[in-house]
Amino acid sequence: MAPVPGPSNAIIEGGTASLEDLIKDTQRGVLVTRLWYIRSVDPQTLLYTGLTRDGTFYIENGKIKYPVKNFRFNESPVIMLNNLEALGKPQRIGGNLVPPIKVRDFTFTSLSDAI
Repeated sequence: MAPVPGPSNAIIEGGTASLEDLIKDTQRGVLVTRLWYIRSVDPQTLLYTGLTRDGTFYIENGKIKYPVKNFRFNESPVIMLNNLEALGKPQRIGGNLVPPIKVRDFTFTSLSDAI
């Protein structure tokens, strides 16, 4: 029996907030606008790793202050969704329909020289 391919698209309903609203409601955080890649580290715990790329910014008192270096992350979508604070209006990205997601305690593990 041949393996069944996984889903090729994600569709997440999202909320009603704009990206600007999510930024405005952030006291201190990091805005990630693009990821370079995402790879599975541990399928049993759903741990993934990846890098931010071309659009990572420091937010303070509801305003984007300045660009920051890219980060490597290790995170599980289960943990990420458990730390969910807000969802914005869904946006089409490639074949996916996903909202901006605001989470607390996301696990950035190191800085990266990738640009």
